Amino acid sequence: MSEGKLRGEPHLSDSLIPRLQQTLTTCSQLIEAGDFSNSDGLVTGLADFLTPISVSVVEEASDLDVERTSFEILTEIHCFISSPSRNQEVIDALSFELPKVVCKFACASNRCSEIAEHVVGHLVSMCSPREMLSILCEALSSPSEMFRVPCYFSPLIGGLAKVIILIKRRQFEQVKAAVPVILGVLKSMSLETDEEGKDTEDLFHKAIALADSIQAVCKKLEQKDKKKLCALLGMYVLQVMALVSIAMGHIISSLLPIMIQLSHFLPICGLSYEGLITGLDVDKFTTICGDEGDNSIACFSHVKHGGSLAVIWGYKSNETSVAADADFEAVKNELQKNQSKRWQAIGMLKHVFSSVDLSWELKAHALDFLLCIMDGCVHQEIQNDTMGHSTYMPTLYISLQAIEMVIIYAPNAVLRKKSFDALMKVLADVPSSLRFDILTALIQNSESSSMIAILLDCIRREMHDEYSRSISVTSGVSKSEVKYCQCLSFWSAGVLELVELVLKPPNGGPPSLPEYSDAVLSALNLYRFVVIRESTGKTNCTGVLSKDMLQKAYNEWLLPLRTLVTGVMAENQQDHDQLASDTMCALNPIELVLYRCIELVEDNLKHA
Repeated sequence: MSEGKLRGEPHLSDSLIPRLQQTLTTCSQLIEAGDFSNSDGLVTGLADFLTPISVSVVEEASDLDVERTSFEILTEIHCFISSPSRNQEVIDALSFELPKVVCKFACASNRCSEIAEHVVGHLVSMCSPREMLSILCEALSSPSEMFRVPCYFSPLIGGLAKVIILIKRRQFEQVKAAVPVILGVLKSMSLETDEEGKDTEDLFHKAIALADSIQAVCKKLEQKDKKKLCALLGMYVLQVMALVSIAMGHIISSLLPIMIQLSHFLPICGLSYEGLITGLDVDKFTTICGDEGDNSIACFSHVKHGGSLAVIWGYKSNETSVAADADFEAVKNELQKNQSKRWQAIGMLKHVFSSVDLSWELKAHALDFLLCIMDGCVHQEIQNDTMGHSTYMPTLYISLQAIEMVIIYAPNAVLRKKSFDALMKVLADVPSSLRFDILTALIQNSESSSMIAILLDCIRREMHDEYSRSISVTSGVSKSEVKYCQCLSFWSAGVLELVELVLKPPNGGPPSLPEYSDAVLSALNLYRFVVIRESTGKTNCTGVLSKDMLQKAYNEWLLPLRTLVTGVMAENQQDHDQLASDTMCALNPIELVLYRCIELVEDNLKHA
């Protein structure tokens, strides 16, 4: 206890409250007398008088004296504006400044937050709804950095939830103008605040109350405006789903009830699980809500994240799918049997996998969902692209890149294994005629040695499987009688281009070792496999056995690499630290495969 408290010194509020009372009374008298020029200055002065005090709410958050002072200030303001004898013009004048003022004091404690909500709520009930909509949006947009905290914003969003219902004309336009401001606040709070904060959870409950209000307005509108506002509500709900997942993704037990509440709005807005996971509903609603050249649509930057997460939660929680009035099993079955819709779903999931803001827990749920729809799915090979399957390839490529990021950065082996399985299943779903191009693009645009190694190994397995199938198909048939090489998607010169990409990088010189040891070892194994298969099968589909290619590989890939490996190993052989030991361990298998490749090339050059 401070020395002042022991001596019984006067409390801070003992001097502040009388001054606040006097300021409010004088302001009221001036307005009632019609002296608006002086009263406006006094209202502004009231805000200036209270601002330094409100700063202490943030700076000394645990100080009980500050909390008591804040409570007494808020109580005095609430009593003043709630007086039955208070002139309406006085309330109108104070409404321009009081929301910002009281919400700063709301941060002192729960009871202060409750009184701040009462003040904002009373102003909403007494003043013009359109005026209050503008005032509250301005208060949301204008706090100083110090007050960019959930407890400041919650009473304001709660006030907006009340004022929206009171607007009688041009409801869609008014709500559409307010939504970007609200979502901007929610987005900044999701990215900036402590994910475990109770205040953040309360803020999203206010956002749900706002959705309830928009729904209530929808019921009053004619068909055309109702359709537009329902679409806006749907977009708002999906964006909130994504933002609350960012803010609270590490505390699933608290996040689930909020997702269930938000899921109730999906059928009301006409959003289905199938439409969400394929992206069709999101695209349709974006078109309804956004006019040409309309910048307000930018506030819905995470609706595709939200659409994916809505369905993922339906998969993880039966209660959520019930709230969404959805039959998840029917959606799963449709995705498993319909390749185009399945690819659209994979394209939507990329937003979850590639997000740096969503938690690993949610990405694990997304992987479980993806594996669920890939298990038992019906693969379709294409002879000619009459269904336009190639148009899905750019989206699948980006989705596979997103899954790669999970493999590379996942914090544990279980999640890495799960994401690797997902990668393999998605690749297997791509028709073989297009799969090589996808794998090539992934390798060419990857900077991870380990990922390049994984993808090169995929190509080697695909070549092995394709070779085995071709042997069984052409068994007993003279290869001269079939267009053997044309039947093979992977056995082409493109394979050697990928080997060269690793062993002789485009920027010149041999690859960097030991940094790229995984990729180099995989490229050597792939090259060795191709040489052995082509030579034993007496084919040359890849061109690997042509004299020019053998000499190129020998002089430009293998010999420079041998010089590099020998030099690096010599440098580290005498050292006994951990780095040298790790380097030797990485280079030993490379040396073994490299010398075997050199022997194979030398043998084939003799017969070229």
